[in-house]
Amino acid sequence: MLFVFYVTSSKTIISDLLEAKRRRKAFIFISWRLCHFLRLLLFSFSVVEDDEDEFPTTTKTDGEYNHNNNGSKEKLFSPASPKGMNGIDFKGEAITFKATTAGILSTLSHCIELMVKREDSWQKRLDKELEKRRRVEDAYKCAVHELKKKSHYGGPDYEEGPNSLINEDEFFDAVEAELDRQDKIEEQCHSEKVRISRPSSVTPGDVYSTIGTHRFTNKPHSHTSSLSSVELVSASDDIHRFSAQVEEWVQNHMTYSLQDVGGDANWQLVIEEGEMKVYRREVEENGIVLDPLKATHSVKGVTGHEVCHYFWDTDVRMDWETTIENFNVVETLSDNAIIVYQTHKRVWPSSQRDVLYLSAIRKIIATNENDPDTWLVCNFSVDHKDASPTNRCVRAKINVAMICQTLVSPPEGDKEISRDNILCKITYVANVNPGGWAPASVLRAVAKREYPKFLKRFTSYVQEKTAGKSILF
Repeated sequence: MLFVFYVTSSKTIISDLLEAKRRRKAFIFISWRLCHFLRLLLFSFSVVEDDEDEFPTTTKTDGEYNHNNNGSKEKLFSPASPKGMNGIDFKGEAITFKATTAGILSTLSHCIELMVKREDSWQKRLDKELEKRRRVEDAYKCAVHELKKKSHYGGPDYEEGPNSLINEDEFFDAVEAELDRQDKIEEQCHSEKVRISRPSSVTPGDVYSTIGTHRFTNKPHSHTSSLSSVELVSASDDIHRFSAQVEEWVQNHMTYSLQDVGGDANWQLVIEEGEMKVYRREVEENGIVLDPLKATHSVKGVTGHEVCHYFWDTDVRMDWETTIENFNVVETLSDNAIIVYQTHKRVWPSSQRDVLYLSAIRKIIATNENDPDTWLVCNFSVDHKDASPTNRCVRAKINVAMICQTLVSPPEGDKEISRDNILCKITYVANVNPGGWAPASVLRAVAKREYPKFLKRFTSYVQEKTAGKSILF
């Protein structure tokens, strides 16, 4: 109602301004024509005055006569007497008219000047009013567009489900609008955290250790690392009831996930931003999108150990993961393997998802001296009696791996290795079965949008957390 009132009043104001503008233009035109006429009239009187001054005077006789045929003269009229005739003083009248018209012209010129200034003032006001109206109309169109993205129908029939009445385009628009809204909230929260955060001193317990974990390291340090429990992780150190499955998936990822897919026709390059490349292979099963995804990235100043630690450690999970609503560790299998249950934020109109998975971190020692060691975090879905599926969420199945290798360029001379000398090559693979009934095009669009954003956000977080700390190889 407020917008309709404003548009109506705005139309009235603009019409009044345009009408006043037409009247002023008409008045200025008439004034200009009058000035032109007066100038012409003044010029004609100036000519008459000049002619009167230059016309020769003649002497008049005492009278004029008409000569008849018989030789007699007949007097036509007697000489005019100055006292008997009221003559017109053209020169005086011309001077008077000239002065009068000059005054009128001056006054009209001043009036025209004032009217022009007034016209400029009204024109500026009109322009401001038009600009204000344009902004309001744009805001109105944006609001209508945002409302169209959300279904105006209520009830479960217009949400994700086997009998959903919402079409694919409306579903996509609604999901995109909800993701945009969540991104804005995330940016505001991040800005608030940055504003209130203060630099804190690094305690000795937070400093990473660099004890003999790289062949270019010459000087050992005596600092104890907070991550010492996962510095050397092998299969023999990680014994629990899921050990065989973990070992199988680790070997599978080391065999297939590190293979280059750039020339494989089955993989499509969907995103390329700088060093980051994201590939996708389209797979559907019973109408459900199961597209395997693979991303490669190179990050300077961090090691593979650091990247995998922050990816695996649940204590910092909520610092960088923005899609999770809540999570908890269901069971700790060993120092390097845990079972995690987490629910993700709902993106309307899709159903909310939850996932139960085992997360294990490993270090794979290189068999060749010239090859770098590999750090790997493997997450895959499992079942657990303490986290059974519920009707509130759709249980998704995942098989995800974060594989990192550290490349070191030897420093010059006897200088110690700094973060300028290290580069982390990241390979991220994800096989996700989202379950439910979301359209395939929506799932692919969301994956194309969210995976690169996650990888950039997470690697930036690791760089920020490790800046100024000792290097953990």
